[in-house]
Amino acid sequence: MTVKEGEAAPDFDLPATGQRRVRLSDYNGKPFILYFYPKADTPGCTKEACAFQEARPQFEEVGIDVVGVSADPIKAIERFATKFGLTFPLASDEGHVIADRYGAWIEKSMYGRKYMGMDRCTFLIGPNGKVLKVWRKVSVTGHAEATLKAMRESNSGAAG
Repeated sequence: MTVKEGEAAPDFDLPATGQRRVRLSDYNGKPFILYFYPKADTPGCTKEACAFQEARPQFEEVGIDVVGVSADPIKAIERFATKFGLTFPLASDEGHVIADRYGAWIEKSMYGRKYMGMDRCTFLIGPNGKVLKVWRKVSVTGHAEATLKAMRESNSGAAG
């Protein structure tokens, strides 16, 4: 399944860092960024998470929360969050059930070997629970800024 812009965001309820849980219902009436990343504490994922953390004040200015999701066990994600001072929720989707619902669990290929893994992708979800924007095959550099820019541009759309 692949979620498209304009569709209802698939429901989720996942364990997250800081002994939290994150649920779609937590964000009723509030827009947020939901991003999927392949593996905690790897160079690209660290760069992406730190960029979101650094941009947090700007996201908060426009009323946006950020939630990251990977298939890593919660203990590995907790270590990652602590090591890099990541204060927004990072959730564990070990069974990749939620990733499947969003189309983020995909077939990948490395050195001719095919395997299933997490696609680096991001969803901007509006306060009404609809997907406002989707980024697939994300390039880490400049991505947090791009999501912030898109949020500012669609702020009137996200508010309704």
